Amino acid sequence: MKIFSKYNLGKLELKNRIVMAPMTRSRATDNIPNDIMVKYYKQRADAGLIITEGTAPSANGVGYPRIPGIYKDNQIRGWKKITDAVHSKEGKIFLQLMHTGRVSHPENMKPGTKIIAPSAIAMSGEMYTDTKGLQPYPVPQEMTLQDIEKAQNEFVQGAKNAIEAGFDGVEVHGANGYLLDQFINPASNHRNDGYGNSIQNRCRFAIEVAQKVADAISAEKTGIRLSPYGVFNDMIIFDDIEQTYEYLAGGLGKIKLAYIHIVDHSSMGSPEVPESVLSKIRKAFGGTIIASGGLDKEKAEKILEEKKADLVAFGRAFLSNPDLVNKMKNDLPLNEPDYDTFYTPGEKGYIDYP
Repeated sequence: MKIFSKYNLGKLELKNRIVMAPMTRSRATDNIPNDIMVKYYKQRADAGLIITEGTAPSANGVGYPRIPGIYKDNQIRGWKKITDAVHSKEGKIFLQLMHTGRVSHPENMKPGTKIIAPSAIAMSGEMYTDTKGLQPYPVPQEMTLQDIEKAQNEFVQGAKNAIEAGFDGVEVHGANGYLLDQFINPASNHRNDGYGNSIQNRCRFAIEVAQKVADAISAEKTGIRLSPYGVFNDMIIFDDIEQTYEYLAGGLGKIKLAYIHIVDHSSMGSPEVPESVLSKIRKAFGGTIIASGGLDKEKAEKILEEKKADLVAFGRAFLSNPDLVNKMKNDLPLNEPDYDTFYTPGEKGYIDYP
């Protein structure tokens, strides 16, 4: 089967085409990677490529309780233990850089930080905090041009720190309603300057971040995740969505990024990503595509056979099956995930799946 064949991602040889998708797990006490995280990632190192959970490039980007960062020395040291463990099993691992933007709450942030976004538009609903339970989302501060440059430089420094921590590369999180997506999507971007209004301006922040990160650590060590038709975190389906993602993919293709990772959340209730937009992204980008969202072995193999993607990512199946690759190879039954422990602290529902 194609899914078990090797794949060259730039100079990186992947032992199979199975990718462990990034999944927020909220186990990093004080935002520092720890020993149970070492075990969690090492258990899953049979994947061709692991993409870590979303990791904050700065204190402003933290957003959720207990998500890891990559902006302090002790965080770099914590991640180094994880990359060493994965490499000891001949695995490959990219760090996902995630700035949450407006998807945040002061109770989850350190003193001196601020919640920023393209425009001062609050999300609907509530966010969980460890200190006060569910709290309404606050109105973020609209980013100044200085804030924009600073945030881009934080992505760059986060990428450099990731390489120092031993990662094989980084994935810039441009999906699921986080900061880059907040610029792309007119639901959260009402700006009238060079970062808003037109397709080109709304894509500008994402392309500039990708370019600057690629310049810092090389394009072949830089991927990006996108979620066209995603409605997570108050994103909307907008009029020129296909042209937007075609333009964005073309801009990213010029940088020659390692890959675009396209997530389709239709299995979780979002609209399905039409084949028309997927083919436009593939054609405009011209490089490696990772398909993600609600896949099983059969669906994934079909995508690879039809050349609709080069790699296939699995999330919840990896969460509850550390030995997913072996189970797929031998058609063994899969463990069901325990939804109650997705984001809870500690080992339960994290490193204790058989």
